[in-house]
Amino acid sequence: MNDSDSNPMPSIEDVARVAMLSRLALDAEGLEAARGDLAAILRHVAAIRSLDVEGVEPLPRPQDTVNRLADDEPGPMLDRDVLLELAPRTEGPFIAVPKVLGEGGA
Repeated sequence: MNDSDSNPMPSIEDVARVAMLSRLALDAEGLEAARGDLAAILRHVAAIRSLDVEGVEPLPRPQDTVNRLADDEPGPMLDRDVLLELAPRTEGPFIAVPKVLGEGGA
């Protein structure tokens, strides 16, 4: 994808790579649809990049609201056997979760 294009259209290879990194299984029709979506996103980003923000101070959040932080106080704990019964899948005394790293993951 070329950042200097005024009307960026990612290649099918670019879309396939983004889909793979996003763990999306797209067929040829899905890749073409995602290509249009990605092009629209890139046009939006290009429009934002073209804005003059000289002298505009960055904001940590758009409103002047602050989260109310309560004290961290331990509460009652679930029994391990009850917790394991609630888990969708277990491996021995552990809750089993899907692998999230590998195949290009960091």
